Amino acid sequence: MIIHLILNTNFHIHSLSLSLSLSLYLSIYLSIYLSVYLSIYLFMLYIVFSLSLSLSLSLSLSLSLSLFLDMSHQFIFQIGFYLSIYLSIYQTMYLSLYHSQVVRIYLSIYLSISQSMLSVFIYLSIYLSIYLSISHSQAVRIYLSIYLSIYQRR
Repeated sequence: MIIHLILNTNFHIHSLSLSLSLSLYLSIYLSIYLSVYLSIYLFMLYIVFSLSLSLSLSLSLSLSLSLFLDMSHQFIFQIGFYLSIYLSIYQTMYLSLYHSQVVRIYLSIYLSISQSMLSVFIYLSIYLSIYLSISHSQAVRIYLSIYLSIYQRR
């Protein structure tokens, strides 16, 4: 009975981490597509919003993904975090290359929006993951240690 319960819990955690990794890649792809689409057809403010949303979503999903992995697999979180920052900064500089005067205003608006949205998405992902994994005490400890290490780096 106990072995069946342990195997069932491990299968649930692995399937949830697989679905979270797929949703991470999907959200990065969709946010890049959305920001490029909005940059072609709409105003600059929508680009700022979509890029900050892509950064926040990919960070939030990589945090949620790292909840279901042990401490030796934290490099997935770091790769997702640095990749999302790199992609959003690259898109920002690429899309505003021909607007040399707008670059400073654009980057300041982008940084302020992304800072506020990052904090909102981090708190939202922490709340949801603790709510979803209230029965997995080891996962909660891993997630809280990751969150505290991120919070101490600020």
